[in-house]
Amino acid sequence: MKRISSYILSFSLIFAVATSIAVAQNENVVTGQVVDGDTNEPLPGANVVIQGTSIGTTTDIEGNFSLPVPTKSITLEIRFIGFKPYSISLNSDDSKKLGKINLESGIEELSTIEVVASRITRDQPFTYTEVAKKKIQEDLGSRDLPMVLNTAPSVYSTNQGGGSGDARLTVRGFNNQNVGVMINGVPVNDMENGLVYWSNWDGLGDAASSIQVQKGISPVNLAVPSVGGTVNIITDPATRSEGTMIKQEVGSWNFSKTTISHNTGLINDKFAASATVVKKTGDGFAQGLYTDSWAYYMGLSYQINDKNKIEGYVVGAPQTHGQNLYAQNIARYSHDFARSLDSYDPAAFNQYREAGRDFNQNYGGVNPTYSGSQYYEMYKERTTERQSPYYIMERENFYHKPQVNLNYFMNISEKLQWNTVLYWSGGKGGGSGTFGSVATDYSFNGMGVRQWDDEIAQNTGNIDSTYSTSEYASTGIMRNSVNQQDTYGAITKLFYDVNESLSVQIGLDARTASIYHWREVRDLLGGDYYTFTGNDFDTSPNQYMKRLGDKIDYHNVNTVNWLGAYAQGQYQTERVNIFLMGGYTGVKYDYTDFFTQDDNGNELNIVTDNLPGYQVKAGFTYNFSRYFNAYVNGGYISRNPIFDYAIDDGDGVAYDSPENEKITTFEFGAQYAFTNTFVINAAFYNTSWADRTITRNVRQQNGDEDFLFIGGLEQIHTGLELEASFKPIKQLRFDAGASFANWYYANDVSATYTTYEDGSPVEEDFNLYIKDLKVGDAPQSQFFITTEINPISNLSFKIDYRYYDRFYSNFDPLTRTDETDRTQSWQVPSYSVVDFRTFFTIPMKTSDYSIQLFASVFNLFDEVYIQDATDNSRFNAFDGDHDADDAEVFLGLPRNFNAGVTIRF
Repeated sequence: MKRISSYILSFSLIFAVATSIAVAQNENVVTGQVVDGDTNEPLPGANVVIQGTSIGTTTDIEGNFSLPVPTKSITLEIRFIGFKPYSISLNSDDSKKLGKINLESGIEELSTIEVVASRITRDQPFTYTEVAKKKIQEDLGSRDLPMVLNTAPSVYSTNQGGGSGDARLTVRGFNNQNVGVMINGVPVNDMENGLVYWSNWDGLGDAASSIQVQKGISPVNLAVPSVGGTVNIITDPATRSEGTMIKQEVGSWNFSKTTISHNTGLINDKFAASATVVKKTGDGFAQGLYTDSWAYYMGLSYQINDKNKIEGYVVGAPQTHGQNLYAQNIARYSHDFARSLDSYDPAAFNQYREAGRDFNQNYGGVNPTYSGSQYYEMYKERTTERQSPYYIMERENFYHKPQVNLNYFMNISEKLQWNTVLYWSGGKGGGSGTFGSVATDYSFNGMGVRQWDDEIAQNTGNIDSTYSTSEYASTGIMRNSVNQQDTYGAITKLFYDVNESLSVQIGLDARTASIYHWREVRDLLGGDYYTFTGNDFDTSPNQYMKRLGDKIDYHNVNTVNWLGAYAQGQYQTERVNIFLMGGYTGVKYDYTDFFTQDDNGNELNIVTDNLPGYQVKAGFTYNFSRYFNAYVNGGYISRNPIFDYAIDDGDGVAYDSPENEKITTFEFGAQYAFTNTFVINAAFYNTSWADRTITRNVRQQNGDEDFLFIGGLEQIHTGLELEASFKPIKQLRFDAGASFANWYYANDVSATYTTYEDGSPVEEDFNLYIKDLKVGDAPQSQFFITTEINPISNLSFKIDYRYYDRFYSNFDPLTRTDETDRTQSWQVPSYSVVDFRTFFTIPMKTSDYSIQLFASVFNLFDEVYIQDATDNSRFNAFDGDHDADDAEVFLGLPRNFNAGVTIRF
């Protein structure tokens, strides 16, 4: 707290000095009046922004604006609901008095990359929340990217254990595995399991020009796993105005981040480039949560001629960070907090001793005299010292997953366009853990904490008589679980305007990915080798002796081959917008185990048949006026099984005829805008997720293991979403939103199957008693309000208030096998969080450069609250009756801050 106070004091002094600077008349101020091109009436509240920056203003009641600008070339963008965007390029010697600017009424126009990425415009029949660059830059505060989405209805994101990049995201009650994420039109969900690991995309917060959270089915025509929705990210275009930005940030727990970016602007009306590099370090709140990361981004654009254009994007984030993967019983963090909960049994205090709010089970002290090397692979093979001589982290993550896009846009004619995206995404890295028998103290707070010194002492001097060597054999070690992948893909789309109202699209989506998995020796913990005999191709004792970097436990490669096609039509008039889309996807999986021999002595190989899936979407919008419309949409998705539901790469077994999951959704919404001063959106949705995949191990008659797919499990997600913004005066703006949902399991599940566990057939019943149980893992009631105040020119304050209620703990439906237990999972106490931000741009005599100071305080009132919970934890439950003492949780972070300075020139 003392360190936080000193940071805040230092920032306050800088702020006070800055505000005392005499305001001089700016040498370059662009002025103008924005009016309706049809009626010549002024348009108050229109947004005026310098392209590629968060620098901008809004028009006053007479439509007038005044904006300081650099003397170098810039592009000014003007947007107003119900009108086509307007942009004008200004050179250093151009007049800055623009006079009257006439906006043309009509629909919002998208850039080429936004069209390729299937971004939503206001007139289309879909629900979305737009997060502009200004909000990303102001609100994110160097947190994981999903955290900036928490002021979108039905979106819930947490940092879980607090590790950098370990955030999770849910949309409409569906977790990250069922939410599509796209960057510049390319899906980035893992092709094996559908997950997104945000540590791989750490630089996106600095590179993103906008994020669109598309709820429900959305207009995305690729077969991404969009059950809850799609997070559609567009990065900065290469054609932004020329300039350089340097940002330095500091924060709680020794956080430091440096960002440098440069934009060439458009050179010779042909070429432009934009590049960003980021360095980030910090200790984290919980024990051992260090971060040491880089991030980079580059965008390139080349206008070949009037009809052809090429764009390229490169983004990546090599990083290592400590993790806090194990949630705890509430009492382990704080007995006082546990005592404040109505259903917590005080008798549990005897089992769960208090360890503190910053406790991390993955952290363990070690004698600094131990100097054993650690091995891991990211850029290349390397042997290195551990992060600190004083502790060893059981769980560390290291990864680098760059993505490269090459986009080609061709205007074949006025009516026909062809766009193609070629992309590659590689990746190498993984996470650490233990292997073998590692010394563990199970008496500490009732759970296991690694005793590194004891294990090192045990391994040092341990000679295995099996081998004729004087080297020491480790009984327990640290290992890395490595993932190395290469994904190549092509997305090609053909657009044809049949007439002024009707347009059609057809497209192909082809991908192939090879993902290698293995475990390797990371740290021998005092020994010289570790004995591993699980590789069928190792035939001598010397081959059993595994040293740093050698592969152990498993080694395999999974191949995913994917081909999709779609057709889409859109009919649009001044009043009506009709959308229709249909698509087909086939996927085929291949698995090779390098440690297991088949019957012929070769490496075990499994190949599935083609697994088909399809989707159909439709929507209708009616525009009652320029400011009011209503829409309805619906869709059906028969979703291909992901790799993990087709092949068990742990046991080397292919599942027999995996079922497709079926998603049926319906949505109704309306949007009303009373100019830009008051905007309100409302949407009602109902989504059914049927035939959720459930597998059960069974023994076949020939003795082989198989997996039975048990169908019939259905979830219903229904909800109402409201979102509004109100700007009564130029100096004050309110943004608010709310969502009220009912997510539940629709039915019990029953099945009978035959297993040959003892060599003879046995009939087994399988029953899940889950009907009407609430779906957990996210609050079903949410509310937020953001207040932005601009008391004087160049100074602004923002206060975010978020409230969460009806938050049921997560649970595994497979654990509900007792017919007498119909109790809901434990409901997390409702909670609220307040965040505070302030920004000040120092007045300058010249506009060739600008300096902005900023500060954010998250969890301003230092509330203690639960942000993640699992009911009846198998590791941390006290008596198993779905009370507070049976949940394992992560607490929200205590009060913390982020502050810094941005210099643009």
